[in-house]
Amino acid sequence: MSQSIPFTDPNFKIAVVQELMYNQDLLPRFSLREYAAEQGFTYDDGGVEAVPEALAYFEALEVPVELAEKITEIEMDGGNEIYLEIAPNWDGEDSLFDVDEFADLAHFPHLKSMTLLYTGNEEALKMLRARGIEADWL
Repeated sequence: MSQSIPFTDPNFKIAVVQELMYNQDLLPRFSLREYAAEQGFTYDDGGVEAVPEALAYFEALEVPVELAEKITEIEMDGGNEIYLEIAPNWDGEDSLFDVDEFADLAHFPHLKSMTLLYTGNEEALKMLRARGIEADWL
């Protein structure tokens, strides 16, 4: 069995999983509606909050180490499928999926470009750019 990437920031992991699962189809797609039916829970599909069961699914999801090399760009966009599967009506107006912690970068040597949800943390952009990553706010 292959090792999985030990993420420290759940939101960084979610951004990576968006790329691997929905953009590159390298992980099985998660559908909140199907998962809820399989697991026998209901959720408020009108709420902007994260569905706890969906968050727990992604926290537990193992991302194989060998997929790290497939990550060359990360684009955090409020319309990303993963955000809508976790929080069906999330409007991007809060910090639910913000990334401010970048220790996980160490796992992604091929990452060249990152578009981040706006946090105002200019130091983060400077640090990313210093590592040779094209970084900007959405």
